[in-house]
Amino acid sequence: MTSPAAGPARKPRNRYHHGDLRHALLLEAVRTIGDQGIEGLTLREVGRRLGVSRTALYRHFSDKSSLLAAVARDGFQRFAAALREGWTEGGPTLRGLELMGAAYVRFAVENPSHYRVMFGDYRRLCAVDPDLQRDAGASFEVLHQALITLQAAGAIRRDEPRQLALFVWAVVHGVAMLAIDGQLGQEMSAWQGMRGVVEFALERMRTGIGNKRS
Repeated sequence: MTSPAAGPARKPRNRYHHGDLRHALLLEAVRTIGDQGIEGLTLREVGRRLGVSRTALYRHFSDKSSLLAAVARDGFQRFAAALREGWTEGGPTLRGLELMGAAYVRFAVENPSHYRVMFGDYRRLCAVDPDLQRDAGASFEVLHQALITLQAAGAIRRDEPRQLALFVWAVVHGVAMLAIDGQLGQEMSAWQGMRGVVEFALERMRTGIGNKRS
């Protein structure tokens, strides 16, 4: 029996709400990656931070790879939503494509832990969780279909649409990785500081793929 002087036991600061352990594990994994990198992530450390037993932990994730695959899936689902929002905001126009590109880079800059997992050991994680490939493909398809729409409207070149999508992806992915790796300078490590370079890159990309008649 606990003596009155001892008081109630303190819960860990990041204690999850009952019934929401899986979501809490994902959030804590992302925090750990932000602090220590992917190599510093372990199931044991995530469980310790949340104050949960190993038994409860392994009910949701069998190992580190399964946890990373879940982080990647969560990232791709949110990523696809951000791309759709940019496209919808600008409408089915070149402006919509530019806003989609901006949404791409902004997601990476504001969610670097997710982004590194999503585009890091991707093939291996797909072998761990086959649904990851579906979620990643859905995000790519947002871009692919947007380009097909613009081609039908005569707004961009009639290059093979998938090849065109890979080109656009390479441009924005390159900017995103340079930003989160700090290669664009400290002042461009946050979204507000790098909007100028993103807009410049997207404008040049638009010049490259645009239909000269439009």
